[in-house]
Amino acid sequence: MTIYAQALIKTATLATALFVATAQPGLGETLKYKPISVKTPDGLTISAQEWGNPNGPEILFIHGFSQSYLSWMRQVDSDLAKEFHIVTYDLRGHGNSDKPLDPQRYKDSKAWGDEVQAVMDAAGFKHPVLVGWSYAGRVISDYVATHGANQLAGINFVDASIKADPALVGDNLKNLPLMASEDLVTNIAATRTFVHGSFSKQPTADDFETMLAFNMMVPPAVRGAMGGRPLDATENMSKLKIPVLVTHGSEDRNAKLGVAQYTASVIPGAKLSVYDGIGHAPFYEDAPRFNSELAAFVRMAAKTN
Repeated sequence: MTIYAQALIKTATLATALFVATAQPGLGETLKYKPISVKTPDGLTISAQEWGNPNGPEILFIHGFSQSYLSWMRQVDSDLAKEFHIVTYDLRGHGNSDKPLDPQRYKDSKAWGDEVQAVMDAAGFKHPVLVGWSYAGRVISDYVATHGANQLAGINFVDASIKADPALVGDNLKNLPLMASEDLVTNIAATRTFVHGSFSKQPTADDFETMLAFNMMVPPAVRGAMGGRPLDATENMSKLKIPVLVTHGSEDRNAKLGVAQYTASVIPGAKLSVYDGIGHAPFYEDAPRFNSELAAFVRMAAKTN
């Protein structure tokens, strides 16, 4: 690991710790969770957190590219935690999870799928609903390809794709190559632009600082290694027999609305929920609606299984 990467990770870790101690209401005044010890089959330690009602229906939140479990603070610090058994985690290369710099650790579909299963097993989950934001659409596709969907109660795709289509890529993704730069000035500038571009309704200043901090915890080499992975889960997803909710912001500049429309058209019985005037992060930009719709979906999925 470069000296730059080591210093950056230490700095961002301190920033995240400061956030936990002094969080603003937008991302939760208190963060009370139970740490979960997770080891993947390929030997990585994954940072995971357990929240909410241990006897409630299960929800596993999976964040997007260069993000963190902290992305979900408007969910874990809400009424959802009173009713549901919630688990969050940092993907490999992100947050407080292990960050190997070997590019191959981010290319293997089975490794990504096994990571999800490892978190589920460590949490004791039996039939969770997977909620996947953005890049997590790939991760969930990896899971279904590797482990099938028999253990799942349902899936909520949140501005996430199941098939890569250049025609549906938003203009904000032009920042991704620059976010893999080892030049600190270039990297920070691109990351700032990317985070802002992921929202139509912009985060508060305090929340943006927190988001920038956990985005910068991902080493440039990891960001670069995550790019270019092929994706076409159409065949597997067309065979799903579980409830699926497809959530998407109409003003998403990362993944165009056609991404969600395609997913909903492929999966039997999938419900499409479009958020007008919302960008890439409906769970933050309109948390009340998102949480209400997710709660109703999880209740329905729990009854189905």
